[in-house]
Amino acid sequence: MKFSVLAFEFPPINVLLRWQDVLPTINKVVIVSILASLIGMGLFLAAARKDPKKAPKGARNLAEILIEFIEKQIVMQTLGPTGLGWTPFLLTIFIFVYLCNVPGIIPLIQMPATARMGVPAFLALMVWVVYNATGIKHQGPIGYFKSTLFPPGVPKALYVLVTPIEFISSIVVRPFSLAVRLFANMLAGHLLLVIFALLSEALFQARDKILIPVGILPFAMLLFLTVFEVLVGFLQAYIFTILTAVYINMASHAEH
Repeated sequence: MKFSVLAFEFPPINVLLRWQDVLPTINKVVIVSILASLIGMGLFLAAARKDPKKAPKGARNLAEILIEFIEKQIVMQTLGPTGLGWTPFLLTIFIFVYLCNVPGIIPLIQMPATARMGVPAFLALMVWVVYNATGIKHQGPIGYFKSTLFPPGVPKALYVLVTPIEFISSIVVRPFSLAVRLFANMLAGHLLLVIFALLSEALFQARDKILIPVGILPFAMLLFLTVFEVLVGFLQAYIFTILTAVYINMASHAEH
């Protein structure tokens, strides 16, 4: 489906959402995800090779800043001192999600891997498995599902209504909302960047020269959205990670 205004043509939505395979079953989303993993691992491998006796700089300094951020702003705020053992897991999620978000503003790539539902869905499923396994480990299978599906303090007669709601919200909706939140925000940002980029190009190439100066407005908006997407990418990585920590904390302790 195409919309034409001047020379403005909005490409079919499938072109924006589905990248052609570079190799069979491997497209740019897969490549971005692999690169995000390799860059994250490369950063900490480079940091580990530095002499710990010297003042941190370069990769080591960046790695320490990231670790301190995760510990102080996420772990201590949600899990407390006893949850510091979760730092590597949460740090990995944060870095991977952010590095998958950033390509949305990189020329030639210009799409975050998290704007495809497969990546957020996989991450959300992994988090779902982890926090449920944590709950079962700390409370036992009966204790965990009892505290989840039968919240204490609720009159027994209301369990007929409360238990199905708790099951849907905790077991089904929670991982689904975790995935959709990341996917929808990154996809919306990607589509906005595409729209303003195409509109700017159409106005700058308009036959009617009087329209060329008007192209400054969508181009300025494009620059603003590009900078804004850097913040959004960081914010979405932070939200995904802190919600993961919250769910782990909730699963680790029974409600009283």
